[in-house]
Amino acid sequence: METARFIIELLVVLGAIIMGTRSSGVGLGLWGGTGVAVLVFVMGLPIGSPPVDALLIVMAVIVASSMMQVAGGIDWMVSIAAKLISKNPKAITFVAPLVSFLFAVGAGTSNILYPLLPVIQDLSYRNGVRPSRPLSLSVVATGVALACSPVSAAMAAMVTLTAVNPYNFELIDIIKITFPAALIGIVVAAIFVNKLGKDIENDPEIQAKIAAGEIPAPDAGGAVAQVQVTVTKAGRNAALIFFAGVAAIVVFGLFKNLRPLDAAGDPISMTPLIQVLMLLVGTLIWLVCRPDVKEVPGTSVFKAGMVSAIALFGLAWLTDTFLGAHTEMIANGVGAMVQSAPWIFALGVFLVCVLTTSQSTATRTVVPIGLAAGMAPGLLSGMWAAAFAGIYLLPTNGSQIAAANFDTSGSTKLGSKLYDHSFFVPTLILTVTTIVPGAILGLILG
Repeated sequence: METARFIIELLVVLGAIIMGTRSSGVGLGLWGGTGVAVLVFVMGLPIGSPPVDALLIVMAVIVASSMMQVAGGIDWMVSIAAKLISKNPKAITFVAPLVSFLFAVGAGTSNILYPLLPVIQDLSYRNGVRPSRPLSLSVVATGVALACSPVSAAMAAMVTLTAVNPYNFELIDIIKITFPAALIGIVVAAIFVNKLGKDIENDPEIQAKIAAGEIPAPDAGGAVAQVQVTVTKAGRNAALIFFAGVAAIVVFGLFKNLRPLDAAGDPISMTPLIQVLMLLVGTLIWLVCRPDVKEVPGTSVFKAGMVSAIALFGLAWLTDTFLGAHTEMIANGVGAMVQSAPWIFALGVFLVCVLTTSQSTATRTVVPIGLAAGMAPGLLSGMWAAAFAGIYLLPTNGSQIAAANFDTSGSTKLGSKLYDHSFFVPTLILTVTTIVPGAILGLILG
């Protein structure tokens, strides 16, 4: 009887996730809340706890990031990233993904990639590099970047799960595993991706376009497309203030003795510290750069961030309600399986990323299961980061569509069969090349 109830309740959870996935965005949060209602009112489960700490972190980061965007900070960051990419055009399949990754880590969002896509496409084509190679890997690299960013919504969700007793695995413990694992994964993946697809001179489709005059022949000496952003002093200052806040979070994570003390005389946890620092960053940007605060709710960062927060709210509450009632059963039933084959956990995160295209949702949905199953936080963190590439397995993400549209050579394709697009293989490659160093670092440093 108990097993039958468990299966029915699990089906409720899966059904809510599937329905939320079909509606996406805010719908994920609504269906998550609906699932909670069914579990509580119909199945009689005790109601779980909503992810208040994670939501507060996400909201604080959204406000600071949006203030930076209004002040022109993201435009300034994009201009710097474009300059770095243009310095090494021949090695663009390696340089572009690494630069895209680093700036996504700093900004806490993959949206920074959009203005860089035409630059990556133009530089690669002019230098005889098939554009699909750097474009595809740059897109996928920004996915794993969010597992390395102190200010991403996914990291907020992760920290609130692992920083508590009995794990006490804080922000810096996660980053020291995920960041080097992702760097190694991107470099190794670039070696393979640099061989994907035919070279420009051997691609009949590209050559046909050149012969028909639809696109020019590659010419490294020609003018390079410019990033369509406005660079200002205020934008520079806003970005520097934001980066200073990110640096402060990392420093406080590394050195507990620098943190303020709580009522018991112990250093406060990173959860409220991140919230306070990000609100402070937003205020400093306002005072120094004087952005129009009224424009904040209309920014792309604010809109995307709030949608992520709503999705996180509903689905995390759903997961907590279900797991809270079945922790012992999951620990006993799933624990041995995950302990003997940790890749099963990574597969779970990967698949939820594929279905929801949300790393924060995947974190709050699957990570509690891994923790309840007794998985070590270090190993869990390494595999968690690698699975984030899964949001690009299907060609449905905005940055994938934008990359294909910017590629005038036509080498970057969205396909027609869900697996024949230009991002499918790079996604699988980066997942594998990140999960191996992630698991090793997790075992060593965890």
